[in-house]
Amino acid sequence: MELAKEIQEFLLDDALERFIRYVKIWTTSDQSKEITPSTKNQLDLGKQLVGELKELNLENIVQDEYGFVYAYLPPSKDFEKVQPIGLLAHLDTSPSVSGKDVKPVIHKNYDGEPIKYAQDKELTLTFHDSPNLEGYIGLDIITSEGDTLLGADDKAGIAEIMTACNAWSKFNNLKHGPIYICFTPDEEIGIGIDKVDKNKLPEICYTVDGGEIGQLEYECFDAWLAQIKFKGLSIHPGHAKNKMINAIQIASRFFSELPEAESPEHTEEREGYYHLGEMEGKSEETTARMIIRDFVLENNQKRMDYIKSLKQTYELRYPGLKIEIDFKHQYLNMLEYIEKKPLTVELAKRSIEKAGLEVKINPIRGGTDGARLSTQGIVTPNIFTGGQLFHSRKEFIPTLALQKAAEVLIYLAHLWTQQK
Repeated sequence: MELAKEIQEFLLDDALERFIRYVKIWTTSDQSKEITPSTKNQLDLGKQLVGELKELNLENIVQDEYGFVYAYLPPSKDFEKVQPIGLLAHLDTSPSVSGKDVKPVIHKNYDGEPIKYAQDKELTLTFHDSPNLEGYIGLDIITSEGDTLLGADDKAGIAEIMTACNAWSKFNNLKHGPIYICFTPDEEIGIGIDKVDKNKLPEICYTVDGGEIGQLEYECFDAWLAQIKFKGLSIHPGHAKNKMINAIQIASRFFSELPEAESPEHTEEREGYYHLGEMEGKSEETTARMIIRDFVLENNQKRMDYIKSLKQTYELRYPGLKIEIDFKHQYLNMLEYIEKKPLTVELAKRSIEKAGLEVKINPIRGGTDGARLSTQGIVTPNIFTGGQLFHSRKEFIPTLALQKAAEVLIYLAHLWTQQK
């Protein structure tokens, strides 16, 4: 099967229209909350998707109490016994940068010059920020106006899945087996997938979340969260000698002990890191949140042991200081689970090639809902959306990526119909 030009044009137009619509809906998650969904705004996008899925004649459509949206696309005639697959994308955007009032801008026929932003005259997007940008000269590029992120992570994934669903309903020659759709809340803060109803998913799924055009990912970080509390003693500074235990100042010294070379801004490829993402407090008490990442579990254990040793050292150095550390395992490297079902990856590779793209295999320097699902028996590699510089005001996506990702999903579903 090869997609006709008519279908390719349909995919581009439909995915672009959906993407522009979805990014305008505010769905930032809130890492200070431990409820799902962490923000009610995510429900707004979910409700809209429920309505659109009904228009596309999918079945068993539901938005549950946690904000998950589930739907089922019945198979084409004579393909009822084909291996079912699931397609997932997440509703929320990162709390790292504002996702409120996103105003997408399409830069037509990108000429290679620095892209400028209406809301921040000092902000520019250049090849230095993203070397891949040079390969997109001549394409249309979508950014925000520079005062928010764009939201391609992961509204591009949602748009691409919805467009594929629209194409399956519109073009009868696009054959497929049973397909399960799931849009998830709170992926960015790592808690949403805890509430997923696994009975509504098949044993083979794909997330559509992040990655440059052509990228396929089935290895990710082993991930930990460290929440650290420093309890000191506040004394009037005029009478504080040998009495005050300044928690916020001590915390600053504590984190300065972490090796600078093992921070996100100094690591790449398979190198792990510590990342202090949040610290707040006063002299009496200070709290901090840190993530710890590596592709090897043992390397993360060494980092956590080092933090524990710093705790002992600092409590000795500052009598009366109390440091409380809570480590939480967020997700495992999914590689060993996905390798048990190699066909899942092989068909994804072939689908990317059939879309006319070079397959790029890279480990995810982050995580997806698929990492958690894979360890629970639902093998879930990740297919690209085509966006770049996620979680930043410079986030962008070429419109071609929206089309190509949708093509890959259509080819993928067709290839599964050919398996016995």
